[in-house]
Amino acid sequence: MKVKKQLCTFYVNGFYFGVDVLRVQEVIKYQKMTPVPVSPAVVKGLINLRGQIVIAVDMREKMGMPPRENQQLPMNVVVHSDEGAISLLVDKIGDVIEVDDKDLEAPPDSLNGVNRDLLLGVYKLPKTLLLSINVDEAINICQVMSKDEMQSY
Repeated sequence: MKVKKQLCTFYVNGFYFGVDVLRVQEVIKYQKMTPVPVSPAVVKGLINLRGQIVIAVDMREKMGMPPRENQQLPMNVVVHSDEGAISLLVDKIGDVIEVDDKDLEAPPDSLNGVNRDLLLGVYKLPKTLLLSINVDEAINICQVMSKDEMQSY
């Protein structure tokens, strides 16, 4: 039996990633961020999303990739977590695509430049690989900050 699911896709440093759309609250353009002193390097700041304070996690930093060029502003993929909404800062937004769970494979050994601990696996698409991200693993660094700490900024 085929089990189809939809993935919200995006690009980071030329790699094509996807997260389950059921975890995505919204996708928005760059938002001004308030820096968070003494926070982990992956936390680039806090954004105010219509009154909701959201931590912004830089996926380049999380993946161990080089920083964005200064003029390139990230996009926000806002996802749900047990702690509330968290923004994944990505380079470019893709489309919502449908994949079949049976097609999910382990990442190939030749895949370099990506933190493999964040991946659920890969989907081989006709022209590229789609790297499926484990959202909980991608945002786990944020659990070092409590909601009270976020509200104090």
